[in-house]
Amino acid sequence: MELILENERVRLVPLNLENYHYLIPVASQKKLVQFSPSDIETPAALKSYVEIALEQNKNKQGIPFIIFDKNTNRYAGSTRYMNINWQNKIVHIGSTWIGNEFQGTGLNSNMKVLMLDHAFTRMGFEKVEFRVDERNLKSRKAVEKLGCTLEGILRRDVYLLDGYKRNTCCYGLLKEEWEQSTKNK
Repeated sequence: MELILENERVRLVPLNLENYHYLIPVASQKKLVQFSPSDIETPAALKSYVEIALEQNKNKQGIPFIIFDKNTNRYAGSTRYMNINWQNKIVHIGSTWIGNEFQGTGLNSNMKVLMLDHAFTRMGFEKVEFRVDERNLKSRKAVEKLGCTLEGILRRDVYLLDGYKRNTCCYGLLKEEWEQSTKNK
């Protein structure tokens, strides 16, 4: 069965080779993923990106989504569950990018809440992790607002497309922390 996550603001459906082309206009925005090692800027690069995500999905290591913004009735970007560790019940939410026009609109937080809730309540994960470039203050603040804790920084961890080797902030959120935060709302 196809995994679809949805609320009043956003609809996440599986990303695939039949729908990725809707993301070409968004993915072609300059420096959209400047803090990521992924290349999505050209149609060929985006297709390769999707093929890698689908291979991870086939190996049960990732679940990629295309993001549909219900407020604007437009495709906004992509996100995924990744680095899935079924044995230890840990999953990352990452490879998230949305077009500049969708940033700061609440779309990302709505999407993350859906994904967190599903990971903890339906998939049985005990911890969700995020990896963020140390310089990406906007993304760091966003995961902190979700209740995530900075667990450490991996120094000179990942090469980016421009050759810069970033420091990666490791954030985590435990199931019981998520449950407590949702009770307080």
